[in-house]
Amino acid sequence: MIILSQKTICRRHNVKDISELNFPDNVRYTPDHEWAMPEAGAIRAGISDYAQDQLGDVVYVELPRPGDRFEMGEVFGTVESVKAVSELFMPVAGQIFAVNAALTDLPDLVNSDPYGKGWMIDITPAEPSLPETLMTREAYLRLLRG
Repeated sequence: MIILSQKTICRRHNVKDISELNFPDNVRYTPDHEWAMPEAGAIRAGISDYAQDQLGDVVYVELPRPGDRFEMGEVFGTVESVKAVSELFMPVAGQIFAVNAALTDLPDLVNSDPYGKGWMIDITPAEPSLPETLMTREAYLRLLRG
């Protein structure tokens, strides 16, 4: 069993080795496998390459509405794969100002390009700086390797 978060468990057999996955240096990561990338006073967020690989083929993504506010760590949506449904957790506190509408028709973008076309939400953060709890690439890799 692979634990994606404290609240989501997924079983999958054909997962990639960590060395085969993409972990950009310009984003920060949560222990729940979301990523957050600062962009001109905003934060763009989605799930990590590791999370999408563990989930398998993504078939549906439920996202919030622009204008919705969430605290850091709150559930903001779900992602459904052929194997599991997983909750999505806010990487920072703030207000959603955009969602990736392309995921409605093309949820598999989360699998093919999790940090690009598979992004999920844009957030106006409650605080201008990223929380100290978000991990660098190196810290996230240490978490994944145990």
